[in-house]
Amino acid sequence: MMTKNVKITMVLLLLIIAIAVTPLLLIKDSEFGGADGEAEGVIATINPDYEPWFGSIIEPPGGETESLLFCLQAGIGAGIFGFGFGYLVARKKYQKGE
Repeated sequence: MMTKNVKITMVLLLLIIAIAVTPLLLIKDSEFGGADGEAEGVIATINPDYEPWFGSIIEPPGGETESLLFCLQAGIGAGIFGFGFGYLVARKKYQKGE
């Protein structure tokens, strides 16, 4: 049987997944650009004959989707980083208590 905290956690996880997936499915042609696009423009003005070494493996449907994926990556990394610090602090705290 699930406790109240487990139910709340499950609902929040489903909400997070819905918030992350909805823009991927609904927004097709967005016009938001990042630093990569700006750098490409500057390089083209400096050296018009420049050709990139390689291109994107998967092209997202728009700049906002790319931004969303970047934010998800940063959030997951921050979560792992925070969990690691929390684990180390708790381990140290409970080792002193013994």
